[in-house]
Amino acid sequence: MLDESKVAVSGVTITARNLASGFRQSAVSNASGLFRIGGLPAGAYDVTAETSGFGTGLVSGVAVAAFVATSVDFVLKAAAPETVEAPSAGSPVKPEPKPGPRLQIYGFTVLNLIYDFKQVDPNWYDMERPSKLPAFPNEFGENGNFWASVRQSRFGVRSWLPTGLGEVRTEFEFDLVGVGADAGETTFHLRQAWGALGPFLAGQTYSVFMDFDVFPRSLEYWGPNGMVFYRNVQLRWTPIQGDKRLLFALERPGANGDSGEFAGRIELQNIQGHYPYPDFTAQYHYGESWGHVQLSGIVRYIGWTDTLEDAYDLSGHTIGWGLNLSSVLRLSGTSKLRLEATYGRGIETYMRDAPVDVGAEHNFGDPSRPVVGKALPVFGMVAFYDFDWSDRLRSAVGYSRLDMENSDGQLPTAFKSGQYALANLLFYPVKNVMTGLEFQWGRRANFSDGFQVDDYRIQFSARYDFSFELGANR
Repeated sequence: MLDESKVAVSGVTITARNLASGFRQSAVSNASGLFRIGGLPAGAYDVTAETSGFGTGLVSGVAVAAFVATSVDFVLKAAAPETVEAPSAGSPVKPEPKPGPRLQIYGFTVLNLIYDFKQVDPNWYDMERPSKLPAFPNEFGENGNFWASVRQSRFGVRSWLPTGLGEVRTEFEFDLVGVGADAGETTFHLRQAWGALGPFLAGQTYSVFMDFDVFPRSLEYWGPNGMVFYRNVQLRWTPIQGDKRLLFALERPGANGDSGEFAGRIELQNIQGHYPYPDFTAQYHYGESWGHVQLSGIVRYIGWTDTLEDAYDLSGHTIGWGLNLSSVLRLSGTSKLRLEATYGRGIETYMRDAPVDVGAEHNFGDPSRPVVGKALPVFGMVAFYDFDWSDRLRSAVGYSRLDMENSDGQLPTAFKSGQYALANLLFYPVKNVMTGLEFQWGRRANFSDGFQVDDYRIQFSARYDFSFELGANR
């Protein structure tokens, strides 16, 4: 923070404002003119510098990437004396410059080299997901496999377009991690596709039920299995914005079911999902200089219809609900403690690694409906600690777990609980470049056959971030 004579200016208030969410965080420059604003979620920011005796400094559209330090320099100009001067007759009045449309292109390329001491589903080879570990001995062949991947590489485009109603903001973002029918493939995978105007947002982005800031500084892509993590199509309203914000959303419904021991029955081959209502989510986020605490909730209708005309009527529905309490605490220096605890029923779709929302339940007392669906209870927790050894050397260590209460109609090999842990050492040799080494552990336990299995991996990653902006004031 310098003045026009290149002299450091102390006591300057610097504020970073997230252009998508309105989140703000401030700091004050020290005697050397230096400042540091920690705990900013990844995104685009307007950064202002204000102090008495100087004009306000502004740097627009600063790209902040996860786990990467971003530098912003200001040269403050002395404030002009306030004078009132009447324009001469007929002299043109020079209009103030107006903000024009802007476009930011950003992303990163990454190489992951992984040695897996045990085994995992080959369709999820570059991720440590407990639910994808073997359900019985040697389900996926021999132990010990080497994997290489670039699937985490990411590309995104953000835009800002001034209108008469305010600034329209949009974001499109992709990575190369195939999921669903493309599981295991290196192919385009949509992450973000949304537009926002004022307090309203429409499109696909992080669910209101989750807290993205809990995600640790990890190399492993999938992340803590006990975390709420879901990008969903939604219509969002944020009536209160900033560090203390309130959000509501109507989100796309959907669920996964496990027919368990009844899977081969013809009576269940014609069950279709029925979702007449959107999922309703809400969030309150309270932020201060020490960090933040957040409480989120969800209510959802999960229905299914029996389309087969026979002696059975297997149609039904259940109500899913959940609460998610999370916090990120800033400790000494740049250290952070990331915490989350979640409990609910039928919310597994929103969890990072839980297979099914509804399980088959015996109902033999009713001959016309011998099987019903049960919204499965689930508990998830996350505890991670991020800290810096120096400006270039950083680490994270932590643990997560997820436990489900299975229904009595599920198979003994059904997933019941998973545990996840990692520790890493990350090196940033120059700006926008990161290399790192990480140890990962996962454990899967089955429903009722007593089987459990551990997995151990070592991952090396090298990553390069890029970002540039087009457009200026007019």
